[in-house]
Amino acid sequence: MPRTTMYSQWVALPPERIWAVLGDPARWPEWNPAVTSVTLHAAPGAGSTGDYLPRGRASEAVHGRFAKPFTIATFVPERELTLEQPEPAGTMRLRWTLTPRDGGTEVTQQLTFSGASAAVARKVVGGLLETDAHTCFARLARLAGLRPAADALTVVIAGGTGALGRTLAADLTCRGQRVRILTRRAVAELPYAQFEWDGRSIGEWAAALRNPGPTAIINLAGKLVDCRPTERNVAELRRSRVDSTAVLVEASKTLERPIAYWVQASTTAIWSDAGEIRCTESTPLPDPGLPQMTGVAQPWEEAFEGANAEHRTVLRTSIVLDPDAPAMKRLVALTKAGLGGSVGPGTQWFSWIHLDDWLGIVRAALGLDPTVTLPDGIVVAATDFPVRNKELMTALRRQLRRPWSPPTPAAALTIGAIFLRTDPALGLTGRHATSEVLRHSGFRFRYPTLDEALSDLLPARTK
Repeated sequence: MPRTTMYSQWVALPPERIWAVLGDPARWPEWNPAVTSVTLHAAPGAGSTGDYLPRGRASEAVHGRFAKPFTIATFVPERELTLEQPEPAGTMRLRWTLTPRDGGTEVTQQLTFSGASAAVARKVVGGLLETDAHTCFARLARLAGLRPAADALTVVIAGGTGALGRTLAADLTCRGQRVRILTRRAVAELPYAQFEWDGRSIGEWAAALRNPGPTAIINLAGKLVDCRPTERNVAELRRSRVDSTAVLVEASKTLERPIAYWVQASTTAIWSDAGEIRCTESTPLPDPGLPQMTGVAQPWEEAFEGANAEHRTVLRTSIVLDPDAPAMKRLVALTKAGLGGSVGPGTQWFSWIHLDDWLGIVRAALGLDPTVTLPDGIVVAATDFPVRNKELMTALRRQLRRPWSPPTPAAALTIGAIFLRTDPALGLTGRHATSEVLRHSGFRFRYPTLDEALSDLLPARTK
């Protein structure tokens, strides 16, 4: 069966500017580092052929020796380009489309593998070509001539090299904002100014906060929660968030003028295992809460107090449905392995949000969406339609075309978590979290229901 994945990004340029780069396949390596080179056998056009080499010593050697040339199957200037690459016992079809939308262009990349080798080719070749796809769009936009406007925000993203940070940086860049990254270790291939910091003390990185125009901070810094809930790990989770937030607050107080917008990350897990409580922005915190949840998130938010900023948003984010995020990858892998049954009682609530909607909330918090006005304070980033665990797993099986799976008892999950070096509470606890603030601010979810979100995000097996 054919297997298709799709990524889209709005870019603040007209189609003809983007096509000037995209329409020449020889320039593909300039904006996708997974491609080493492209050689065209004739001028680009429908029916012309060429060869490409994927990056990596083994990939280059094998593909360069055995692969047949690709064919440009469709070539519609300023609208569509499709490459068809023969694969062993199958075909790879890579399609880019440009759609004028809202004063810019929606760029869509659709990758389809068909034939007997589709599953293997999708994993090997697709995984390579789609690595950090959103950052590739940002490179494409820059090559097409997109530059920040004179009144653009300078957005400083702490923790900007993580999955969410990279996607956010790309989205803001493609919309004409200026992005700077605070990171413990610079990543050479990222097309943004990067400032190394230790997340604990003020250093040269603080220069990233001093800009001639308005400056925004988005603080996503912190250790991943996917770890065993040992006392040491919980302390490290807390320290990685509290220390980095505290030093940003300290640095902001040295500025001559306040930060224009500050989006401070937090989590709906601050309510720990909330049972049947309907949590919104005004719901009190549990006392006591679970150490690895409330015990981490509450001091994280408290460290934000006193920030020198004109507009301050504490974004309590639920599970972000993003195919490149660790949580989503684990859920998909378990479902594909036949372990897609309900977990524990199956009645625990699962609050979630589609990646595109999370990005939209962040843009609104930065004052970049004229249709939405968010007040300062706490905002819950979660759809209006949480589901129970058993509903989540049913939806995943349905989308991935997997049969019924037996439930996973709580005891089995607890034992399995030891080998996976993760926290069983991530699957056994839950909370029903929604946002009253978003409901009254004019924000509209693009993917309000779980089925809509999964249909958009997960690799589809098309008919």
